Amino acid sequence: MTQVRISPEKRWLRIVPDPVDKSAQGPDDDSLIDAVVRGDVRRAAQLHNRLIPIIESTIYRVCGRYESDHDDLVQATFEQIVVTLMRKRFARECSLSTWASTIAANVAFKALRSRVRQRRAFDRCAADEMSGVAPIDVEHSAEVGILIEQMRHHLAEMDPNKAVTVLLHDVCGHDLAEIAALTKVSVGAAQSRLVRGRRELFRRMRGEGESFDRKERADGE
Repeated sequence: MTQVRISPEKRWLRIVPDPVDKSAQGPDDDSLIDAVVRGDVRRAAQLHNRLIPIIESTIYRVCGRYESDHDDLVQATFEQIVVTLMRKRFARECSLSTWASTIAANVAFKALRSRVRQRRAFDRCAADEMSGVAPIDVEHSAEVGILIEQMRHHLAEMDPNKAVTVLLHDVCGHDLAEIAALTKVSVGAAQSRLVRGRRELFRRMRGEGESFDRKERADGE
């Protein structure tokens, strides 16, 4: 419990915080990883409790909502993390939390791409049935929620390297140094992907997607 002490020299009150109990915070990343690799079940449960909130929040931010397969994506992400740890493929160049968030973002991005493909097929099938229906109100389609959904749709159609970099930086909040380490490229390359990814996303949002694709191919990307 926090105590209040009186300085004998100057007679002023001084707040004395309790000493930090490091054991209550759980093991550090390296200790936790080593224990999981050894097959320590109790530590595996601690790993689950530490990472699941991060995984869930990342998947939600990327997908924008709780889809019906949200729990499956969370489980798939955690399983991928455990397998990677057991095979000793985590280089430990960043924190466990940052790494888990990155894996979750990649899993969610793949799911997002799959959904976009499915919705595109559904839209083609429904086009004939909707041919006599009045077009969508432009003012309504400009609402923030719809624009965000459009942004996710465009990201799912972009080159994965650029799209994932934009997601990791602008959605998940990772800095360029972390992204470079996680994606195994230089900081300069990560920054280039971010800049080009943002530019492509903005052009797609303005309806310039096809012309941008042609320019990218002409530039040799």
